[in-house]
Amino acid sequence: MSPSRFCIFEEPLPYPEAVSLQGELVSARLADQIPDTFLLLQHPPVITLGRRGRKNFLLADDETLRKQGVEVHISTRGGDVTYHGPGQWVLYPILKLGSNEMGAHGYLHALESVALQTAGDFGIEAFRKEGKAGAWCEQGKFSAIGFKFTRWVTSHGLSLNVKPNLGFFDLIVGCGLVGEQVSSFEKVLGEQNCPEMDAVAEAMRKAVGEVFQRELIDIAPRMLGKPVSSV
Repeated sequence: MSPSRFCIFEEPLPYPEAVSLQGELVSARLADQIPDTFLLLQHPPVITLGRRGRKNFLLADDETLRKQGVEVHISTRGGDVTYHGPGQWVLYPILKLGSNEMGAHGYLHALESVALQTAGDFGIEAFRKEGKAGAWCEQGKFSAIGFKFTRWVTSHGLSLNVKPNLGFFDLIVGCGLVGEQVSSFEKVLGEQNCPEMDAVAEAMRKAVGEVFQRELIDIAPRMLGKPVSSV
């Protein structure tokens, strides 16, 4: 299997730009112009509604959202409503999955495994909940998942709360799970013991390589449009 690319963005990327970039990469991956690629980034504050997103789970009005600097966007991913913002890593895999590699359920399991393994690396006991996508710890859900397949090329992915402002989650019913608590590494470990974003990024990179059984090559964002021969 050829090496896969892993790209970390140093600055938050607005959600519409991330969606546009994924669209370009999906087209290039379908045409075998680029190898499998993983994007790891943060967003400015944004609420997104997936294909099953229910607007009644958006609890704030337009004026409140404007005052708090939170955008709202409709997404083509699966799932309901979620929040992204600084202090939260978002992983967007652009993978061409062969018919013999994994289906939708297997892919969901793999994404959950990345979140669980990353949490475990920092001493957080994490687990799945049957029938619900994502990853939990005793203090609540810390990772949300929603993805899309385009002729077996993946886009969108998972978010992992390291140290976001959890107050923003009060603006929504996250993933449509009424009464579900939201957590983060900082909430579990405390401010003094919470790992830095860079340390969590490295742990996620390690988990991605092991879970997806990929050899990862680090690239800068400016290299994303380069052809396979550039890897």
